[in-house]
Amino acid sequence: MSVKKNNFITCPRILILLLVTFQLSSCSGQGKEKSANDPVEIVTKNPLIYKNNTTFPQIHTNLNGMVREFVRSMYQDTKGNYWFGTNGDGIIRYDGKLLEKMTIEGINKGMRVLSIIEDKAGNIWFGTCEGLIKYDGKKFTSFSKKEGLPGDDPEIWGLIIDKSGLMWIGSTAGISLFDGKKFTPFSLPDIKVEDSKSRLSDKLVFQFMEDKSGTMWFSTDGNGIFKYKNGKFTHLTSKNGLTDDNAGFFEDKKGNIWIGTLFGGVSKFDGTTFTNFTKDGIIKGEEAGGFLEDRKGNIWFTAENVGVYKYDGATFTLYTTKDGLTANLVLSMYEDNKGQLWFGTWQGLCIFDGEKFVNANIKETWTM
Repeated sequence: MSVKKNNFITCPRILILLLVTFQLSSCSGQGKEKSANDPVEIVTKNPLIYKNNTTFPQIHTNLNGMVREFVRSMYQDTKGNYWFGTNGDGIIRYDGKLLEKMTIEGINKGMRVLSIIEDKAGNIWFGTCEGLIKYDGKKFTSFSKKEGLPGDDPEIWGLIIDKSGLMWIGSTAGISLFDGKKFTPFSLPDIKVEDSKSRLSDKLVFQFMEDKSGTMWFSTDGNGIFKYKNGKFTHLTSKNGLTDDNAGFFEDKKGNIWIGTLFGGVSKFDGTTFTNFTKDGIIKGEEAGGFLEDRKGNIWFTAENVGVYKYDGATFTLYTTKDGLTANLVLSMYEDNKGQLWFGTWQGLCIFDGEKFVNANIKETWTM
């Protein structure tokens, strides 16, 4: 399968310390052994209202009280099910009838879900702070060190399935390849940018991408971007085109590579030239990312404490709290099968109606 093109890819700087705190508190001290051979039970809970305390007052829906902080990953599978990966509240699913939190036996209820993808067989895969988790339509199966992933407690950030069906897994302990049977380690070149300082792990790959030419891209934790094809690596850094060594990427339908950074704004690479819209003064916000291309060909991305931008090929349009956002900080974006654009913030989920951002429960009443 081809992985959906609108994965959220960068973490706003204001959240870095919080994310590290969540990493230490939400996913530690479990002392468990998980086996791929032991399916785990789904326990469904469906109270009328969840009464969780939230970090901020919820202006937009928090999925019937099930989300205390924010939704950081969203996906709609080929069967039409909506999946929401939360920051500390595990996995939430809507199957067309029931909105439910999936409690997985042996897995911490405070699990953070960092990425969601689907394979050709219809299995849903989750990159989490509890390792790699698969849902086959009936049961969840978890994979960690015992099944071959590196590290004692691997936290999975990057997930992609390439055109050949091979899964690439980026964790705090390094990169693994999964062919459906076994995990094989994959190493990036041992070269570093000057004064390299990782935020979480110097082995971490936040994001993968396979571009139209078949080149694999790797977004590292502060060590620039690596490209890989035919056994050869290219290292992109602030010395040869990037505006910052903390960078994520996205390829649009025309083959342009959009690059969002932690300290250098947004650039577009056409294969030859880097154009930086932030330094050129066309857009605001030095920390930007979270690219999405909608079915109309518009490019969307976020800029911390500035808002959300839409680029229609000629003009950048900025949307802010004046247009319905709860705050000018968006943490996740997704386009569903209806063409609706979802946005996750600290204060709930909203949907863009073509002109403004509205509470998601106005468009999708099941979100409550």
